[in-house]
Amino acid sequence: MLTTDNHDRDSAGLRYVYPVVSRRAGGVSVGVNLNVNNACNWACVYCQVANLRRGGPPPVDLALLERELTGFLKAAIEGDFLVRYAPPEARRLMDVAFSGNGEPTSAAEFAAAVDGVGRVLESLGLRGQLPLRLITNGSLLHRPKVQAGIRRLGEWGGEVWFKLDRAQAAALAEINGTPLTPKKAAANLARCAALAPTWVQTCWFAVDGKAPDRAAREAYCALLRPLAGRLAGIHLYGLARPSLQPAAVRLAALPAEALAAFAAEIHEKTGIKVCVSP
Repeated sequence: MLTTDNHDRDSAGLRYVYPVVSRRAGGVSVGVNLNVNNACNWACVYCQVANLRRGGPPPVDLALLERELTGFLKAAIEGDFLVRYAPPEARRLMDVAFSGNGEPTSAAEFAAAVDGVGRVLESLGLRGQLPLRLITNGSLLHRPKVQAGIRRLGEWGGEVWFKLDRAQAAALAEINGTPLTPKKAAANLARCAALAPTWVQTCWFAVDGKAPDRAAREAYCALLRPLAGRLAGIHLYGLARPSLQPAAVRLAALPAEALAAFAAEIHEKTGIKVCVSP
């Protein structure tokens, strides 16, 4: 049975396609995993990928990806997959999302994969009905091929969920394992929002028993304030599944009230809509 705390990439027995129950999507999200080798260019402390390592994905078999996605969507729509494997409150398809076990845009075939998924949705009469999403850390937006893939995503009617967990250099290094600067993160986010509708997704939690402090909250709001009007909104969420990284023992979920309070602060200081998933 699929649950919000079990995002097993092998649940459907396929190489690239896997279903999960997504809190933020509100039902079953059909994942597309281009990073089948568990390699990513970031190392987030809350990541649920076992045996995570640095790097990029192997070559993607685009024909196999399209066959798997076509077969799975037909089984979900015409068969009893959702009844058998999804809880009653989540028995609906919500999206097809490039996510998986690493950064999707690091695949050389990313743009081609976007077109392949778009063709599958169109062939099944689902274009415009089943949203197409990219979940990304946004760190490779300087690459023309990545920009081309995101532009194509937008042309297919898709949207981007752009990871921004913190807005201070030291916190980015600690939480996401990246030397990315806040200035570069903001530039990448602005570039992404110009290519396709873009949501910010932020995981907010305590480290060593301490919630992010006032300076962290203010830096976050200051980074996003200039982008008000260009973003679709913010997904603010807490820890729901256990980290499989060495830092797991240092992490703890924050109370729902703390997330709600920060969401109100963000909206007050930036004017951007915030959706909360504790």
